[in-house]
Amino acid sequence: MRLTIYQDARVFSDLQSEWNDLLHRSTSNRIFSTWEWQSTWWEAYHPGDLWVTTFRDDNNQLIGIAPWFIGRHQEQGQVIHSIGCVEVSDYLDLIIDTHHIESVLAALADHVKDQHGVFDSINLCNIVEDSPTKTCLPHFLEQAGFTVTCSQQEVCPTIQLPANWEDYVASLNKKYRHELRRKLRRAEGAVEQVDWYIVGEEHNLNEELERFLKLMAASHPEKAGFLDDPQNTKFFKMVTPILFERGWLQLSFLTVDGTAAAAYLNFDYNNHVLVYNSGLLPGDYGHLSPGIVLLGQNIRHAIENQREVFDFLRGDESYKYQMGGEDTRLFMLEAYWGGQS
Repeated sequence: MRLTIYQDARVFSDLQSEWNDLLHRSTSNRIFSTWEWQSTWWEAYHPGDLWVTTFRDDNNQLIGIAPWFIGRHQEQGQVIHSIGCVEVSDYLDLIIDTHHIESVLAALADHVKDQHGVFDSINLCNIVEDSPTKTCLPHFLEQAGFTVTCSQQEVCPTIQLPANWEDYVASLNKKYRHELRRKLRRAEGAVEQVDWYIVGEEHNLNEELERFLKLMAASHPEKAGFLDDPQNTKFFKMVTPILFERGWLQLSFLTVDGTAAAAYLNFDYNNHVLVYNSGLLPGDYGHLSPGIVLLGQNIRHAIENQREVFDFLRGDESYKYQMGGEDTRLFMLEAYWGGQS
């Protein structure tokens, strides 16, 4: 096995043609680990020094990527993080060919042991509970001399989608099933003209994104504060057209008499629909429940297009469970050389 350490952005140009192919051969095939997301995130934020390690077999085939960087922290010192960690990426992981998981993890543990002088600790976020990074990597790191802890960090409520809409509605708690049907009927019979659409090639993506960002900022002070950070807005505006071009963006709006009242920015990737962010006019059109109505239409659309999972991503807000979400747990892995903490 041949290891290469990349410490500058050349890694993204060098691996562009191989990155997603490996991702499709891995257990971590999620949009946040794609070349598109990782390279764009790094261009927008670059909060430290790249420290990406690649693994190749005897035939020079790429079989593993540790997409990491070293961040500088006043109290913690030099800390290894996953590219994308932590706020704007919901799932992050190593990218390893499923036929080489243990050999790559063992080589990675030996590698960080050999390089332990260049960092003070490892802190990997947003690891899904059944990932080999949680179930196997701690063993190899401990064998190499590290002290490792894995602690639950977040939950991502998800819906395993049934074959049809009626089966989905029937699966809901009786109270919330009734509420959803009532809200959908009310919107359908409203005096106002209530419509919804998904942004497509016939729309101006830049205009639609600006409309979404205004709704997002209006919906909650925390979201407005998030968008006040120019790096966050820059990232949104950089990554959205890239994902749209790939066919992975699902930006939807609900309009009332032509005015956008609610919006969802979702991703449609690997047969999963992921609810990344939302926007709503607070206090306006509340009698029509535009957010829930649009969410219901998004779920119906996912079912009709035979998607397997509807993923609400990080956060345990009550509406996610009312709509049928069940928790997938995310973990943080922390490791210290020689037992230091």
